[in-house]
Amino acid sequence: MTLDWISKDGKLILAARIVRTFSYGFLSVVLAIYLGLLGFNEILIGVVLTATLVNGIIFNLVSSVYADRIGRKKFLILYAVLMIVSAGVFFVTDNYVALIAAALIGTINVTGSEVGAFLSLEQAILPQTISDEKKRTSVFAIYNMVGTLAMSGGVLLSGLPRVFSQYLGLGNIGAIKILFLAYAACALAALVIYLLLSPKVETQFKKHDAGQSLRNMTPASRNIVAKMSSLFAVDSFAGGFVIQSIVSFWFYTKFGADLATLSYIFAVAGALTALSYLLASKVASRIGLVKTMVLTHMPSNILLILVAFAPTFPIAIGLYLARMSISQMDVPTRQSYLMAVVKENERVAAAGITNTSRNIAQAVSPSIVGAILGQLLAAPFVIGGVLKLAYDVGLFLNFRKIKPPEEL
Repeated sequence: MTLDWISKDGKLILAARIVRTFSYGFLSVVLAIYLGLLGFNEILIGVVLTATLVNGIIFNLVSSVYADRIGRKKFLILYAVLMIVSAGVFFVTDNYVALIAAALIGTINVTGSEVGAFLSLEQAILPQTISDEKKRTSVFAIYNMVGTLAMSGGVLLSGLPRVFSQYLGLGNIGAIKILFLAYAACALAALVIYLLLSPKVETQFKKHDAGQSLRNMTPASRNIVAKMSSLFAVDSFAGGFVIQSIVSFWFYTKFGADLATLSYIFAVAGALTALSYLLASKVASRIGLVKTMVLTHMPSNILLILVAFAPTFPIAIGLYLARMSISQMDVPTRQSYLMAVVKENERVAAAGITNTSRNIAQAVSPSIVGAILGQLLAAPFVIGGVLKLAYDVGLFLNFRKIKPPEEL
């Protein structure tokens, strides 16, 4: 695949995405289990996971207002530095308060997909890195594909603690701690990449026209962003019930799956998801972005509900992998659609506001899951699936008539 139509900055963004999501892969699998080994109960684990999502809320809001005024590159560098700091805290201490603080100030990601502050900035930058506007959906497909493949590779690393325990004589806690050093190393690599970005990643508009809030957008854009934010909030609240850390914990609790087995499951799931991104781009070119989002998402949510009632481990794996092969096809299409239907100087704000709504809604779910997991293991999958189906219906009804430029 030739990428001549993507600029050097675009390729650097792709590289940063790869190293960053690689680290998210193994951390999303081990974090909840690690906290459980430290002696925290389900509710306390849910609070830490929620704190990692609250971080995305805060940073997305700040980026929406100030990134185009102060500099997108500066914000990306800052977030990479905080990523290193949070990894260091998790490595050196088991103190619960310190871990919550690290989850709040850092950019630890436990969802199995990108929801943090990096996403909003890179999402706004990517359309400026292509030579052909018709390639917009394709660049988002590649962006998500390389990130998901990297995350799958990272997931495989989550099986290493077992090796460390067997051959280095480390306990389970000490073995998992080594992965926090790997997380810091990935963050350092991302920092170096961001330092290489050129001034072309910044907005081309004057500073006083950048960093718009929802109130200062055009009426058409404001209406679109407000509706999308509400719908994305429903989808993300639902998704918060089945983030990768919780699914990992569910397989571990219900079927006794070990970390090595979980790493293989999530790696395969990631590979299937990555391939689906490229398929999403091709499907969207034929039937349109909104139809692609809805018609691929609905069957995936039915499969999600069925996972909860799987009687055996192999059947549960089969249903889960089938779901993951189509569940994320709405991601590149959604990102491309949003960037196409708002003005260029509104992109960071639009991405920041919609991602913030997603993060706020998703931040609530893990704590709820922590409270109900001990009572009914199937509940997260059923609740998540039903709410996601409601999101699909709402998305189609509200946006089927609003077309991006290439579909007019």
